[in-house]
Amino acid sequence: MEFLEGRIFIDSKLPGVPPERRRAIYRATAKTLASIHSANVDMIGLGKYGRRDNYCRRQIERWARQYIASTAEGKPASNPKMFRLIDWLRQNIPLEDSSGVAAGIVHGDFRIDNLVFHPIEDRVIGILDWELSTLGNQMSDVAYCCLPYTVVIGQNKHLDAGFEVTGIPEGIPSQAEFLDDYCSASGKPWPAKVWKFYVAFALFRGASIYTGVYNRWLLGNASGGERARYLGNHANELINFAMDFIAQKSVLPEYPPSVAQADAKRFGNGNKIQNILDERGRFVPSQRVLELRNKLIKFMEDYIYPNEKEFEKLAQSDARWTIHPEEERLKELARKEGLWNLWIPFDSAARARKLIFGEGPNSISDGGRDLLFGAGLSNLEYGYLCEIMGRSFWAPQIFNCSAPDTGNMEVLLRYGNKEQLEEWLIPLLEGKIRSAFAMTEPQVASSDATNIECSIKRQGDSYIINGNKWWTSGAMDPRCRVLIVMGKTDFSAAKHKQQSMILVDIKTPGVHIKRPLLVFGFDDAPHGHAEISFENVCVPAKNILLGEGRGFEIAQGRLGPGRLHHCMRLIGAAERGMQLMAERALSRKAFGKFIAQHGSFLSEMAKCRIELERTRLLVLEAADQLDRLGNKKARGTIAMAKVAAPNMALKVLDMAMQVHGAAGFSTDTVLSHLWATARTLRVADGPDDVHLGTIAKLELQRAKL
Repeated sequence: MEFLEGRIFIDSKLPGVPPERRRAIYRATAKTLASIHSANVDMIGLGKYGRRDNYCRRQIERWARQYIASTAEGKPASNPKMFRLIDWLRQNIPLEDSSGVAAGIVHGDFRIDNLVFHPIEDRVIGILDWELSTLGNQMSDVAYCCLPYTVVIGQNKHLDAGFEVTGIPEGIPSQAEFLDDYCSASGKPWPAKVWKFYVAFALFRGASIYTGVYNRWLLGNASGGERARYLGNHANELINFAMDFIAQKSVLPEYPPSVAQADAKRFGNGNKIQNILDERGRFVPSQRVLELRNKLIKFMEDYIYPNEKEFEKLAQSDARWTIHPEEERLKELARKEGLWNLWIPFDSAARARKLIFGEGPNSISDGGRDLLFGAGLSNLEYGYLCEIMGRSFWAPQIFNCSAPDTGNMEVLLRYGNKEQLEEWLIPLLEGKIRSAFAMTEPQVASSDATNIECSIKRQGDSYIINGNKWWTSGAMDPRCRVLIVMGKTDFSAAKHKQQSMILVDIKTPGVHIKRPLLVFGFDDAPHGHAEISFENVCVPAKNILLGEGRGFEIAQGRLGPGRLHHCMRLIGAAERGMQLMAERALSRKAFGKFIAQHGSFLSEMAKCRIELERTRLLVLEAADQLDRLGNKKARGTIAMAKVAAPNMALKVLDMAMQVHGAAGFSTDTVLSHLWATARTLRVADGPDDVHLGTIAKLELQRAKL
C-alpha cells in the first residue's frame, strides 16, 4: 500500500500523450504483463495460490450462476443472448485450460489504468488492484487487457466500439502488434486459434459483473453511485459485442506481424513466402516453420515423452488392442495447438477443397475446414516437422500424421471422387477413424505389384473380392474402418493395367482378420500388422478408385510424399538414438572412465553424426525436388533417400544400443523398437534392391544422353 510517485492513464486512448510515446507506453504494458506471467510461482512461494487447471471453465460457471442470481426476479431482465454466449463458451474452452498449460499468476483486472508509470519515463513502476489475483489461465489476463481494441468502456450511457472498428489512435499499436510484443516477451505461442474464445470470455465476465452491480443499484445498495444506472445497458452491449466478435470469420492474423514483416522484407510483398534459397542457405526453414517446429518440440517434451511408458505398458498388457484414453486427449490438444494434419501437401489439399466445397453450401465451418487440411505446407517444410515426430514411436498418430493413414489419405486426396472423399477422407482427416493398405500377399513377391493374385471381379453394381493379404498395417486397430485393397480386375489385360484399387469397409461380410503379425517380437499394438482373408467380399462398384486398371498408376503416385515421410521420421529416430547414446556415454563408466572418454566411442559417434547429417540433406533434397519437379522427375532422389535413411538409422541405433549394453536390447529403452521399425522399412518402404535398380537405370539413361 506504499505511495508511488508516478502517472496513471485513465483513458486507454492516451489523450494528450505524443504519438511516439503512446507506442512506448503500450509496449511497456505488454512487457509488464509478460513479466508477471513469467514468474515461477513455485520458486516464489505461490504454488498453492490457486488451482491451475480449468480456470476458464470454473470462471464461466461462477459468472453464469452470478448472472442468473442477479436476474432471478427480473430486475434487471435476463438477456437470452447471454445464455447463447454461455453455451458457446462452454463448447469452445481451449484444451490448454484443462491441462493447465497456460497456467500461472493471473492478475484478474490487468488494464492500463491499473498501472503506475514512472513520472517522466515510459516504464511501469507499480501494478494496482490485485484483489482478483490467483493462479489460472493467463491468456484471460491478456484478452482483458486488450478489450479497448473491441469496446471502449466509459462513463456514457452507451459503450463505444473499440479501436479496431473506430480507428486506432495515432501511435498506439494495433491489437496484433500489442500481442506480438506480449508473446515475444513471455514466450507464449501466437493465440490466433484461441483468441476468439478469450476475448468473448472477457466480455462475458464483464457483462455478468455489470449486471450484478446494476441489480444492486436497483435495490439501492450499489457502491457505484449514479454511474451504476447505466451498467444494465452496458451489460447488454457487452453481450452484443461478444456475439458479434465470435461471429467474425477471423479476429487475428495467422502469424504475428513481426514474422510477416520479416518474411515480406526478405521475399517481397508480392511473392509467396518460401523457406529455401534465402541468403542464409538452401535448406533453412522460414520463421513460420520454425514457429511450428518449436511448438512441436515443446509438445513432445510436455506430453509425448512423459507418456511413452504408459502407452507401452498398455501395449504389452492383455488390453493392448484397445486405445489409451490419454491418446485421444492428446490428439484433441494437438488439434487445438494447430499441430494437426501438417503432412498434407498444399496441392493435394487444393484438389480436395475444390471437390468437397466447390459446389453448394459447405458442410463444415471455415475453421473446421482450415484445420482439416493442415497448414498448407510444402513437402520440404513438412520435412522439418516430420523429423521431430519420428523421435517417438507414438508421436505421429497424435498429430494425425502416421502411416499408413497419411499414404491412404494421400490416395484419396489425389484420386478419390467427391463421394469417396466425403465418406472416407473427412472422417480420416478428423481423426475419427483409421485405415489400412492391403497389398502385400503371402504367396507372391509383392514388391513387384504385377505379381499380386487377389481378384476383384465386377458383378452388376458390385465387385466381388477374393484373396489373402498380410502385413496390412493398422488393420488391428479398433478404429480402423476402411481398407484400400489392391487386386486384379482383369488378368488378361496389359501387365500394368490388370491392377485396381478399391475401398473396402472392414466390417463388410467376408473380411476376416486372421492374426496379428510380429515384427522382431513386437506386435505394435494397438496398431498391429494383420493377415487378412477376403472371401466373396461384396463391395459397391462406386468404391473403385479412379477406375479399373488404374491401380498400378495409383501405387506409383502413392510412392511419393507418403513414402518420403518414412525417411523424414527415420532422421528423427536417429536423432533420438544420438541423444540417448550421448547421455549414456556421459553417465556410464567402463574400465575406469566414462564411455565418452574412450577413443573408439568418440570415433564411432562422429561417424554416426556424419551419416545422419548427409542423409538429412538427401531427404530434404528429395522433398525439395518433389515440390519443384513432381514425383516422376524426383523419383531418383526419392529412391536414394529410401535406401540411405533406413541404413543410416540402423547404424546409429545399433551404436546407441551397443553403448547401452544389455539395456539397449530390452524394452526398457525405445532403442530396440526404433531399430525394429527402421529395419522393416528396408522392405516395407520398398526393398533396397528395387530402389537401387531405379537409381542405376536413371544413371544409365543419363549416360546415353
